[in-house]
Amino acid sequence: MNLRKHLREKPETPTSALNDILFILLLFFLIISTLANPNVIKVMTPKGESDTKAKQTVVVSIDSLQNFYVATKPMGVDSLMSAIDNIVKSSGDAEPTVVINPDRKANAESIYAVMYAAKKLHLKTVMAVEKK
Repeated sequence: MNLRKHLREKPETPTSALNDILFILLLFFLIISTLANPNVIKVMTPKGESDTKAKQTVVVSIDSLQNFYVATKPMGVDSLMSAIDNIVKSSGDAEPTVVINPDRKANAESIYAVMYAAKKLHLKTVMAVEKK
């Protein structure tokens, strides 16, 4: 007759440090995601009443000197339509959207040139504005 108690230790994985590591990784990715902005061209956008959210297939920026940038590449007015078309074809979006990101000093003619190019390609356009 064996009257001894059998003390068996259950294998346990220490997970106390795992919570700290996951918290630090979460903070890291939150900070990085706020810094990652597809609009690298810094412009002072005009103010508007509403803030429209749209998927940004193509971002066309216009600076105060009326220079065009498709994504971050400088473009001329004559090559604007072909550059937008190339990005839309490579993205493969079902409903592509052109986001116009103008400077406050951008004239209406420059904005119209982007809208006209998007209209010729049958694309939806949205203008980026700052909320008041």
